[in-house]
Amino acid sequence: MTLFDALRISRGPAFVLMATGVYWGGLAGMMPDVKAHVAASDGVMGAVLVAPAAASILAMGAAPWAARRYGGYTLPVAAILIALTLLLYLVADTPLALAGALFAGGFAVAFADMTANIRIAHVEARRDVHLMNLNHAAYSFSFAITALLIAGLRGGGWDFRTIAMILSGVALAYAVLGWDSRDPSSGDDEAESGPARPPMIVVLLAGGMLFCSFVAENATEGWTALFIERTLGGAVGEGSFGPAVFGFVMGAARLSGQALVRRLGAERLILSSAVLAVIGAIVIALSPSQIVMHGGVVLTALGVAVIVPSTNSILARKVKGPARSIAISRAWMLGLMGFFIGPALMGGLAELGSLRLSFAAVAVSSAAIIPAVLALSRR
Repeated sequence: MTLFDALRISRGPAFVLMATGVYWGGLAGMMPDVKAHVAASDGVMGAVLVAPAAASILAMGAAPWAARRYGGYTLPVAAILIALTLLLYLVADTPLALAGALFAGGFAVAFADMTANIRIAHVEARRDVHLMNLNHAAYSFSFAITALLIAGLRGGGWDFRTIAMILSGVALAYAVLGWDSRDPSSGDDEAESGPARPPMIVVLLAGGMLFCSFVAENATEGWTALFIERTLGGAVGEGSFGPAVFGFVMGAARLSGQALVRRLGAERLILSSAVLAVIGAIVIALSPSQIVMHGGVVLTALGVAVIVPSTNSILARKVKGPARSIAISRAWMLGLMGFFIGPALMGGLAELGSLRLSFAAVAVSSAAIIPAVLALSRR
């Protein structure tokens, strides 16, 4: 199957994941300005970033219900929710208001993420193809382009609220371009035999891998801009290039992973990738200059790029029938906590020590993936 064919059969979830890339690329690129605007310390900012974690729990419960209630329309509506929550930056003038905006945004992106990944998993199982890495590459490229755009706009003196309105329009455009109410994710389970409940150990191992990978991914996305501008003394706007580099490398690695997963298998691909992520995080933590730091960002991106989509594919392969959606939703409920806890953990460690200490913690989180994937491969 060509890349074009793969994109054609997964156009809807691909555009929804691109909308999530706009949201997170926007937050990562605007982080220095948003943090300064609400006058938040590292510790306070870390606490604020817990808000989307709480919202993600609600989204995990709402997404399966919405899929049953509204079918295929759930997917495009998820992208519209992201566009609306980006506008909340216009009223985020205090840490509390920012927490509210991020709570709404966290709900929207977690809802969209889960809905898109369940749809992709069902298509993979039905057609016996690999689509996860390709669709997650769409997210990464969207994230990178957004961060790069923000780097230019911030360097030109644009206010983050104006940028947020532009990003809202882009997310809405993705919702329209990817509108596809066909092929609801709940439709495949009835014709496929399998247990009603997933094996808990598989869910826990996969969820733990997602958790650790998301800690590394979102912490690196969310705090590299501040690391460049504050720890390494970069000029205003230069910090946004960190998330941009991370996103572009992630996208390229996921496109490569689309082919490598067929050759190596998902488990071996994850194992080698986790080692790269550990090395990359250590390089960032010890970096004396922006050049070295960007090298660490590249290694970290190469490492974490394929872990989440490949873990999803393993779940879709190991869990059959009606239990597949339950397995994915529960694993993602655990995994997305890492997506939101990662930046909050970074803020807390930066308050106690420094951002270098925070990136050392990212290395530890990435290392935990290695025993988990070895255990999962034996199930």
